[in-house]
Amino acid sequence: MDERLDRYAELVVRVGANVQPGQELFLHTAVEHHDLARALARQAYRAGAAYVHVLYNDAHARRAMIELGPDEALTYTPGWLKTLVSSFTGNALIATTGDPEPELLADLDGERVGRAVQREIWELRLEQFAENSVNWCGAGAPSEGWARQVFGEPDVDRLWEKVFFCMRLDEPDPVAAWREHLSRLEERTMRLNELGADSLRYRGPGTDLTVGLLPNVRWMSGAAETPTGIRYVANMPTEEIFTSPDARRTEGTIRSTLPLPLAGQIIRGLELTFEEGRAVRVEAETGADLVRSHLETIENADRLGEVALVTRESRVGESGTLFYDALYDENATCHVAYGAGLPFLVDGEPDGGFNVANIHVDFMVGGPELEVDAVLADGAEVPLIRNEEWQLA
Repeated sequence: MDERLDRYAELVVRVGANVQPGQELFLHTAVEHHDLARALARQAYRAGAAYVHVLYNDAHARRAMIELGPDEALTYTPGWLKTLVSSFTGNALIATTGDPEPELLADLDGERVGRAVQREIWELRLEQFAENSVNWCGAGAPSEGWARQVFGEPDVDRLWEKVFFCMRLDEPDPVAAWREHLSRLEERTMRLNELGADSLRYRGPGTDLTVGLLPNVRWMSGAAETPTGIRYVANMPTEEIFTSPDARRTEGTIRSTLPLPLAGQIIRGLELTFEEGRAVRVEAETGADLVRSHLETIENADRLGEVALVTRESRVGESGTLFYDALYDENATCHVAYGAGLPFLVDGEPDGGFNVANIHVDFMVGGPELEVDAVLADGAEVPLIRNEEWQLA
């Protein structure tokens, strides 16, 4: 186990966050992820980190706050936390995912759960995203609770096998495999940027949606670079190419195809209907109140901030596993996000079509029956995805 943890942690530290000598690393992790946190700290110091800040969170303490705390506690942001997040700038950040208890808040009032967002932290992070001033990475942390959600039993070894496959750690040279993979994704973004589409059209079961695009907002893949030249991979694994749309020009209905763990609840069968860019109807089999709370209480949460394309050769998709984790499942299939656009995609100044919000929630909409087309300015439609296969040469 120690060897496996160290191999995984080394890839996350050196390829994901790409921690540089002299940088501080801020490590956000759940208390249940302590084994991986310790391995990440070791690898960060081996990479030359000046200091590793290990910041543990406990979902049960959050539950107590939502269930028993006063209303003002739901959005309260202490000054020390704002100072801490501001300190990310110029440094590295790693956050672990893989909720050990993804339905811990399922019995709580969805409206209160939805309001429990530290908006001032979001504002700080959006500034850092815009400046691309933090080399950061999100990575999964297998645990008994996560394995139980995925397999119905706490088979952590089996979950590690899936994670290793998705992370390309089964390759003789994982670093080289990642470089080759990222090059393929970058080729797709180049083709889409050259195409200059005016909008995207989604068609599938329960889905008929048109999303406008902005001419000065680029398509991008998972690899990024800080202004000082540090290349990093923000999500590991990553299989997507993505952009932020013209949030004013979203029309129609889109339906999720996979469950979405969100804030201690699981959203199933989410369906959003848009008119003139804003979601006017929210339906879901479970978790609708939580999503409605986001859209009703957070400014511009009812507009789209991201559209992302993923095809069937995704390692996550090939694993044949529903991970009940947004980091993994969004890299299995196409997804969109309501809330904030991604400011690092904008060339020049954003206009009113670029969405600004203090939340960003991805949900999965892809599958074999989903068709995605690029619509050009003259109305011509160019197929992008059919049967989860890439169509644009």
